[in-house]
Amino acid sequence: AAWILKCYTLLGADDRDIQMGYIISEGLKMLSLVFLSACLSVVLGYLSAYVGSSLSRDIRERLFKKVLSFSPAETDGFSVASLITRSTSDVQQVQMMTVMLMRMVSYAPIMAIGGTIKVFETAPSMWWVIGVGVLAIGIMLFTLMRLTMPRFRLLQNLIDNINRISRETLGGMMVIRAFGSEKRENERFKSANGELTSVSLFVNRVMGVMNPGMNLVMNGTTLLIVLAGARQIGRGLLQVGDMMAFITYSMQIISAFLTLGMISVSAPRALVSVGRIAGVLEAESSIKDGPEDFEPQRRGEVAFENVSFSYPQSPVKALSGISFRALPGTVTAVIGQTGSGKSTLANLLMRFYDVQQGRITIDGRDIRDFKLTTLRDIIGYVPQRSLLFSGTAGENIAFGLESYDEKRVRAAAADAQADRFISSMEGGYGAYIAQGGSNLSGGQKQRVAIARALAKNSPVYIFDDSFSALDLKTDLKVREAIAQRLSKSTVIIIAQRISTVMNCDNIIVLSGGKIAGMGRHRQLLETCPQYKEIALSQLSEKEL
Repeated sequence: AAWILKCYTLLGADDRDIQMGYIISEGLKMLSLVFLSACLSVVLGYLSAYVGSSLSRDIRERLFKKVLSFSPAETDGFSVASLITRSTSDVQQVQMMTVMLMRMVSYAPIMAIGGTIKVFETAPSMWWVIGVGVLAIGIMLFTLMRLTMPRFRLLQNLIDNINRISRETLGGMMVIRAFGSEKRENERFKSANGELTSVSLFVNRVMGVMNPGMNLVMNGTTLLIVLAGARQIGRGLLQVGDMMAFITYSMQIISAFLTLGMISVSAPRALVSVGRIAGVLEAESSIKDGPEDFEPQRRGEVAFENVSFSYPQSPVKALSGISFRALPGTVTAVIGQTGSGKSTLANLLMRFYDVQQGRITIDGRDIRDFKLTTLRDIIGYVPQRSLLFSGTAGENIAFGLESYDEKRVRAAAADAQADRFISSMEGGYGAYIAQGGSNLSGGQKQRVAIARALAKNSPVYIFDDSFSALDLKTDLKVREAIAQRLSKSTVIIIAQRISTVMNCDNIIVLSGGKIAGMGRHRQLLETCPQYKEIALSQLSEKEL
């Protein structure tokens, strides 16, 4: 070095200028690379966030669309709580993994490949040290994955359980308080929460071993490099600067593998979530669209032809050999004891379930030939449970319409005897209805649900025990308005009250899933003991 400096002096060159020029030029190159790397990191961060958010949005939309196509059998199979978890927590896990993959996986291989090239340029004789470090990382990650993978699957199932208990508790708050069961529900939640906490702690403890373990591998690798490098330096085969460079490159390689390792340890939970999401998306709905896309004649003649049905996993038939016709311009009533199969008739006509024997027709066409949207468009349905949605009163009544029609909404509300109480609310038809209609009484909810069906102007109507919460005076007014408004439609009323059905054109009496009698009120009093028993339990013989 002294001889070289002397040569520069003899040549008239300033060695300090040369050194500073070199430092400045190399420093500028390094700063340029750092700036470029920072810019690319920002771009990559934006792209990964955009792709992750877009992916989770698309998955949630597909899940929601798929769940809407499910029949009650599929919904019960997954459980509502599990479907909510899969649409939220599981999708979030996939989003986080997508972001990690884009940010880290694109970065780690570059560092690993670049570091490997520089290692072989600097000290190829010590490559085995890096091999030992990478092998140690591989063994550690494999052990962690074997321990955590089953727990991740259990973790998501336990989150399902927490959601289920929370949903049941919030939905049944009044019942819980009425029976003084707060302590028992607290214990039930505490048990489920404790189980979830226990599994989470185990997973986090195992994952907590990773960071100190990885640091041990990195420091151990550094120590091996120093030991091996010191021997080669002593023999004159390696310079100190090369050994320091080798340590730097080795840390880059090991850091890259550590990054991939962190992802591989986090990946099992995301893979479990992917499997759970795929389980929903790949599930086949038992209720499928009909093969034909035709417009029905819209007369509304309904016929049950020797229909038999049993619910999934139930050995008992809910309906057996049911045959009857409901004609346009007539009102057909279905009555029977609890569990006799009355609501099952409505479920089959709406194709929430499919018949197992026989067939159901509308205007002579098997309802399984209809597109589901077409079938449900021609039926106005009022379910047994009057479910309302959060929004305004007008929006709830117009729920089945393509666009809000003020005139139709008010006319339907008037016929359902809902106009008076809606108009008295602050805001009228713009008054806010809470989720589930919790700020309305049972009778008010039923009247809004009836108005929602009437607003559709359908050829077929099903009222599934839709007057049970109405007082007798309001019940009579609603039925009179319905009779006048739906004089050309086919109306099927499922009821418990004799007063609701006694003036209907045809009354079907169900008992044990079979038709025990069929006819008009007076005829059934004479020929059907089951009908007479129900009638006498509600009204006197003089009233009948």
